[in-house]
Amino acid sequence: MPAVVTCRIAVPEDVEPLYQMIDGYAQKGIMLPRSRKLLEKQLDQFVVAEIDGIVIGCGSLCRLGSDLVEIRSLGIMDGHKGLGIGSMLVSKLTEEARRQGIPKIMALTYEVSFFVKNGFSVVEKEIFPEKVWTDCVNCSKQSCCDEIAVLKMLD
Repeated sequence: MPAVVTCRIAVPEDVEPLYQMIDGYAQKGIMLPRSRKLLEKQLDQFVVAEIDGIVIGCGSLCRLGSDLVEIRSLGIMDGHKGLGIGSMLVSKLTEEARRQGIPKIMALTYEVSFFVKNGFSVVEKEIFPEKVWTDCVNCSKQSCCDEIAVLKMLD
């Protein structure tokens, strides 16, 4: 019988597994690192996927303006990729953006096909000055960013 995956809003007990997962991606240079303290502070922005109480995936929404949020820190533990868990997390994050009345969701990604499959379109990152001036200005890859911007309009 296949394992049941549940997606839910993160709770304080999730800080350490979130930290470990994000740190693993950050060490590979494919996700920005997040400290435990920052995760504690931003915990309400995170959703997690779990199987039998074990966190196996995560993602967060960061508000960039009154009508725009960014999906950040989207990751799945090795051994659980390719099972639709990322799409479940994006769906939960989209539901949360709708609940907050935010009509646009963006992401910067290396996994363009995944986001396109989930209803996003490739766009120029320059259309997001909110992102450029809040985060990109402090990023080591600012002048040579190789991530692709994607956008989903909610109805």
